[in-house]
Amino acid sequence: MMGNLLTDHLLSNIGKKAPIKKELVTRRDIRKYSIATGQRQKKFLDGDEAPPMFHVSLFWDVVDMDQLSPDGVFIDRLLPEFPLKKAMAGGLKIDYYQPVYPGQWLTAARTLTDIYEKEGSKGPLIFYEITMEVENEAEEKVLTEVTTRILR
Repeated sequence: MMGNLLTDHLLSNIGKKAPIKKELVTRRDIRKYSIATGQRQKKFLDGDEAPPMFHVSLFWDVVDMDQLSPDGVFIDRLLPEFPLKKAMAGGLKIDYYQPVYPGQWLTAARTLTDIYEKEGSKGPLIFYEITMEVENEAEEKVLTEVTTRILR
């Protein structure tokens, strides 16, 4: 039986935008990320170009421990208070449009793009999607990332 966990108030958060973040891509950060993720291509290890997934942590806030959830995850202020609390990964889709190079200033615009409910084998599930658009300083699209999370 389908629950009615999604109130009009919760659904009214669809379209909510987080503050725009702007970060400088550095050769050192590319090199550190490349080594940590076991990259083998010289262009990544030398920091000449960022490998796939480099952007994921680029826009994370550095916060005090008391601003993390009990499992060590940053509390995302873009999200409303949901009635279900246990979060699980639901998917990540990234479309890349151009490479990321050292010296670029990138901006990230995050939007809560969907909230919906489904019935799981053990009860109701809430899904939400956040879309992040990343652009370079010329306002050209670098990538689009859609993250889906599941709450139970």
